[in-house]
Amino acid sequence: MTSSATRTGILVGAVLALTWVVLGFWPFLFVAIAMAIGALIGRIIEGKLSLAALVDVFRGKRTSS
Repeated sequence: MTSSATRTGILVGAVLALTWVVLGFWPFLFVAIAMAIGALIGRIIEGKLSLAALVDVFRGKRTSS
């Protein structure tokens, strides 16, 4: 039986591949960025990603732990 993460990966790959083939590179890039932003928002809402930690990463702050 295929895992949920594998199925999700296959679906994401298929969407991106079809976008590239049908619409071209720039729409593909837009869809890929939108999917990544959506995934980040989902992780923040689920509590699996700290928004403060994400901001610190972009600011270049590091922790010792």
